[in-house]
Amino acid sequence: MTIKTPLCDMLGIKHPIIQAAMGPFYTTKLCCAVVNAGAFGIISHTNLLGVDPVKEMEKNIRYVMENCKGNFGVNIRVARIQIDAPALMELIVKLRKEDPEIKDRLKMVVTSAGNPKPPAQFFKEKDKDLLLFHVAPTLYHAMKVDGLCDGIICTGYEGGGHQSYERVNTTVLVTEAARHCKKPIVACGGFSDGRGIAAALAMGAVGVQMGTRFIATKECEFHQNYKDFIVRSRDSDTMVCQGAFGPIRLLKNKYAEEHGEILSRDEKMALEAQLDLEAIREDNRKYALVYEGDIDNGPVLCGQSCGNIDDIPTVKELIERMVKEAEAEIRKLNSYLK
Repeated sequence: MTIKTPLCDMLGIKHPIIQAAMGPFYTTKLCCAVVNAGAFGIISHTNLLGVDPVKEMEKNIRYVMENCKGNFGVNIRVARIQIDAPALMELIVKLRKEDPEIKDRLKMVVTSAGNPKPPAQFFKEKDKDLLLFHVAPTLYHAMKVDGLCDGIICTGYEGGGHQSYERVNTTVLVTEAARHCKKPIVACGGFSDGRGIAAALAMGAVGVQMGTRFIATKECEFHQNYKDFIVRSRDSDTMVCQGAFGPIRLLKNKYAEEHGEILSRDEKMALEAQLDLEAIREDNRKYALVYEGDIDNGPVLCGQSCGNIDDIPTVKELIERMVKEAEAEIRKLNSYLK
């Protein structure tokens, strides 16, 4: 016996595990490894300095089509300042329309960092068969997504990367969303092992999404310095700083210490109005430094789950280990019923 949830049927996968998008970096090779291991891989919305996000997305989709055999998805960040989002959505519809094999395997778009209503309306009109999940950091946002999308990725404050001003933790968010929402819920933020999977299912989720744990794998294209930084870090070694889309959880380093102040929501919106192209380029330069191995002078996205990560296995080894742990925990819980 193995763990099979509605998410497995929905996405056509063996294990109820989704690899999180981690833009602006690449997760193309990682996506292939995750798919080949029976879980669901995601191609990130990549927009590092000098990269055309639309051309890069098409190239990455074709790479995944050629280098793995299962189903996968893509992430599109839909924040107000993400001006390439409409073109990326048009690209996905175009590729699925032109190529039946892409339509069969590119099962889902995960939108994040913005309002789910415009992409939900767009895909409903242009490609109603394509699944759409959206990231939600609070019950308020989850209930909005519930009425618009096919599924909800409930991301708690423990998670790495982009965070919300509300600071709702995963255990609170997932359990209340499971109570109030009808669409399938994927738990995200703080998951790194099989016990986490079992806990997520007990809270009412149909699967988990992980980012930090998948960075520390052999196939992930992130720099080795990044992976080693995660492995040697503790759960207390992250901090939340100001990011382009709002708060962002990073590993503590020189960059994080210099950017530790969090703006208010109103201050953040005022800053967005003033952002110019050069400011955006400078932000991307910092990310490029990290991607190339400089883990001191740029933002190292990482969740608190780093404290539970002490090795760098292959993706296949990791997923098989997690599934076995989860099965053991579920059997243990079942033994408590007398």
